[in-house]
Amino acid sequence: MSAEFISLKPDAPNTSAIEHATKALAEGALVAFPTETVYGLAANAANSDSMDRLREVKGRGSNQPFTVHIGHASDCENFVPEITTLGRRFMKKAWPGPLTLIFRVDDPSSAKAHGLLSKTSAASIYTQNTVGVRFPDHPVATAILAGTNTPVVASSANVTGSPAPVEAAPIQDELGDKVDLILDDGPTRYRKNSTIVELNGNGYRLIRDGVWDQRTIHRFSTVNIVFVCSGNTCRSPMAEGIFKKMLAEKLGCEVETLAEWGIIVQSAGTMGMSGGRASREAVEVCRRRDVDLTDHASRGLTPELIHSADYIFAMAGHHLDAIRSMAPAHAGKAMLLEPNSRDIADPIGGTTDDYENTAQRITQALEGRLNEVVI
Repeated sequence: MSAEFISLKPDAPNTSAIEHATKALAEGALVAFPTETVYGLAANAANSDSMDRLREVKGRGSNQPFTVHIGHASDCENFVPEITTLGRRFMKKAWPGPLTLIFRVDDPSSAKAHGLLSKTSAASIYTQNTVGVRFPDHPVATAILAGTNTPVVASSANVTGSPAPVEAAPIQDELGDKVDLILDDGPTRYRKNSTIVELNGNGYRLIRDGVWDQRTIHRFSTVNIVFVCSGNTCRSPMAEGIFKKMLAEKLGCEVETLAEWGIIVQSAGTMGMSGGRASREAVEVCRRRDVDLTDHASRGLTPELIHSADYIFAMAGHHLDAIRSMAPAHAGKAMLLEPNSRDIADPIGGTTDDYENTAQRITQALEGRLNEVVI
């Protein structure tokens, strides 16, 4: 019997079609659906017959796993009991999107979703103590996955070895009598497979090039935090040094190894001076906090530094103005360090007590920002 074929309406909610697909999946149907990369073929992972059909349709060997597809990033925790810092960084920066993440799961039986799976289904998801998870960036795919109360796996909607379809018509030609429902949303956005990255502790390995290349994946794997003041000799160096110490304590590592964790913390000044030392008073108040600024060399803020940053924390409103003027397209990543929109005044020319008061305000503000930064 030929698959039911539904053409979706552009720029429309397509509510009835999505509800129909969701119900079909729950009942064990094989559903071909659009994503931003290629068309996928989905099955209910809690239904052994559905999983067997998917494997047969794909022509895939029993040792080849299927990728879990989710409609909310938080659903990943149902399949991965312990998500590493790097894993959460990728999830925050790259999902939803054309990235499949392969997580390490030493004990699959400890996963929340494991109890919903048959032995065969679990073996089709967890292979060699790993599981692949994808969170598509497509309104139809997301709505279907978010509305399904059962675990869903999917693969590209083609027989293994043939091209992954970027339109619905080839699915109907190749699999029309083997699947139950095909949703047609026209050509996919990228016309290319998702990128696959395997996570391993604090490191990762690029398994397959796709929409995103190695350079983009490296950018997703790192966090670049920049503190900005005027001359980069007191406020922003203090913030940089104190925050590095906070991060190291949170991660249980040394400040010197933060880069190995993919975390870069820098500071710069809007006045464009380079090579200056931190002020004597800044060095002293940081020394009291076991933070060493003696080797600090000031640097000027540049468009390149703004572009590379994930978070930019400015000490005062006029620093934000300078950032917006220098790189308008990236203004959204810049904010005042104090979340209540108060300036932290420049203590230059003041006493050590003035610097101490400034350091206390900076420290308090950093404590508030610490949990906002995805590390």
